[in-house]
Amino acid sequence: MRSNPKEVFMHQREHLKIIISGGGTGGHVFPAIAIADALKKKIKHPDILFVGAKGKIEMEKVPKAGYNIVGLNISGLQRRFTYKNLLIIFRLLSSIIKAGKIIKRFDPDAVIGVGGYASGPVLYVAAKRRIPTIIQEQNSYPGLTNRLLAKKVDKICVAYDSMDKYFPASKIYLTGNPVRHDITNIEKKYNEALVYFGLSSKKKTLLVLGGSQGARTINQSVEANMKLLLDNDIQLIWQTGKLYYKKASDFIKNIDRRDITAVSFIDRMDLAYSVCDMVVSRAGAITVSELCIVQKPVVFIPSPNVADDHQTKNAQALTNHNAALMLEDHNAIEKLGKVILEVIFDEEKKHRLKEKMAGFSIKDATDKIASVIMSSIN
Repeated sequence: MRSNPKEVFMHQREHLKIIISGGGTGGHVFPAIAIADALKKKIKHPDILFVGAKGKIEMEKVPKAGYNIVGLNISGLQRRFTYKNLLIIFRLLSSIIKAGKIIKRFDPDAVIGVGGYASGPVLYVAAKRRIPTIIQEQNSYPGLTNRLLAKKVDKICVAYDSMDKYFPASKIYLTGNPVRHDITNIEKKYNEALVYFGLSSKKKTLLVLGGSQGARTINQSVEANMKLLLDNDIQLIWQTGKLYYKKASDFIKNIDRRDITAVSFIDRMDLAYSVCDMVVSRAGAITVSELCIVQKPVVFIPSPNVADDHQTKNAQALTNHNAALMLEDHNAIEKLGKVILEVIFDEEKKHRLKEKMAGFSIKDATDKIASVIMSSIN
């Protein structure tokens, strides 16, 4: 495993063509855009094309970020046997054919896969044509597609140690996961955050991340334990997700408390991180990486509804080293309030968690990934 990829280009290359493939969730799309932005700093006139899945979030977010995108008609296999899998296999084959046409027409110098349905066909075709290929694996346990592609691609950027259990060690670069730039130096933003969220500096603040859509169990757990939290003078920043926002808003109105800020989506995560004393969250790969950088004590409640149980494995990468706490989804409603109270007022315990989290913090990940990509191009 290589932790410091050497930048073999001492000056900017011009007119390179790069394909970035994958998506499906914000956790894939926003890091992919960050990688594209980093490549623009290393290449004078890059031609960057995204390849995503039709109907998924990347088809909206990538053009908004200023990049071109082409969509494949592809989706994932169902976990149980169903006739729909026959249609999915047909779509996979047609996507491989379309990926071949895209690559032939665009003629890229390198192809990067960030995970998600579209990355498989594109990386597969590119590797067969001996185009430099790079995987950016975000999770501590890689998905089936990346495990299958590992033997074919040239380089693999990872965010966790010991990934040679799944990938050839000679191809691995420990780069970390791309995270938003504004979450560094958050200590300087504390006072701004108090004003932004309308919080008191005299109370402990809990940040609840229910996801952009809404994590049902997390939201139900917060609601069930709200009286316990408020009775202990804890104020909340509650990201409910858009599907739960109305219900949460009605709930807050009914209890008539002003020390709860409920929003469907947090635009200023840097301010939310800077002001909170503790976090409750799912365990998506990028969120885990961000929390390690900001070093906030966290209770992870992994989603049980993701492929290969990725989120539990992401959380365990920290909990196995006493760097975070974890509740299983089915225990969260009953136990969340008690766990929060055991940590949020215990300064020594919070300090120990922060120290352990620091060991998982990898900064400048986006630049490191861009350097690995550049070093792959002849």
